[in-house]
Amino acid sequence: MDLQSLAHIFKHALMITGFVLMMMLIIDYINVQTQGIWNRRLQQKGWLQIILSAFLGIIPGCLGAFTVVSLYTHRIVNFAALVTAMIATFGDEAFVMFAMMPEKALILTIIVFAVAIFTGFFILLVSKQKDHVSDRSYGFEVHEKEIEYNCFPRDKLITRFKRLSFERTLLITGFLLFIVFIAAGKLGPEEWNWMRITFLTGGLATLFIVTTVPDHFLMEHLWGHVIKKHLPRIFFWTLGTFFIIHFIEGFLNINNWIQDNQYIILIIAVLFGIIPESGPQLVFITLFVNGTIPFSILLASSIVQDGHGAIPLLAESKKGFIYMKLINVLVGLIIGFVGLYFF
Repeated sequence: MDLQSLAHIFKHALMITGFVLMMMLIIDYINVQTQGIWNRRLQQKGWLQIILSAFLGIIPGCLGAFTVVSLYTHRIVNFAALVTAMIATFGDEAFVMFAMMPEKALILTIIVFAVAIFTGFFILLVSKQKDHVSDRSYGFEVHEKEIEYNCFPRDKLITRFKRLSFERTLLITGFLLFIVFIAAGKLGPEEWNWMRITFLTGGLATLFIVTTVPDHFLMEHLWGHVIKKHLPRIFFWTLGTFFIIHFIEGFLNINNWIQDNQYIILIIAVLFGIIPESGPQLVFITLFVNGTIPFSILLASSIVQDGHGAIPLLAESKKGFIYMKLINVLVGLIIGFVGLYFF
């Protein structure tokens, strides 16, 4: 691998990681500012639970999935709502898809949302809703508002700048560099288009957030959760995926093999989706962007995978996790095989 290819892979991974991080910070900020409205008690109506769970599921990142799992383990929403949310969610890969293929990502989101709604209502109609819920209280970290925040205290801004913490200084510097590189065309699109404007606008919004929020919010939500837990994994998964794809395309004639074995690739993609972790689907996203796999395989993978949103469900209700995954695998295989056969 030459230095030019290495630099291209590194810059692409850095751009995607920066975009993902930027959007996660903004969503975390909005969640606290709205006083955790996503985590309020749902009305005890099955159809409403399904609709709200689908909307929570398509929220990029882990927030929506964690919220639904929390409500499920507290016996607030039913199993049909849980399945709906897990089909609809992409986890952190949603940010990556919108960074790499925004138009296709929007279409994929709409289709997965519709499949999730249909599946949820089908389960609601045919089942007795005997949920398999753990009696233990839900203990996984969820973005709940613990104290009242004034996220823009004008009277304390000058004082805050006089005693900047290491974490705040690092975040401000990092996003300043991100904004400069985007504006100069060193990261992201080289020409001015809506994607470059979106990156720049989001970068400025994130810079405002990390500059003005209170120390407690910055340390507990932005630094403690988003930066320390998500940043390394997102970057190294993205970088590693690009290296693997570059190696495969450079040394193996994978395109012809995949085109001749699409049903095998579909099954592999669905099996990968069982893993309760963000990252593995990046392989199939990258293959789709490169034109190596068809849309139906990416759709099937997206239906089954749920990022790491199901990790707390696995900890609290193993039966619920298994049943949910079995249904999602079945739905993913049906949609995938139909798509490959007819399209």
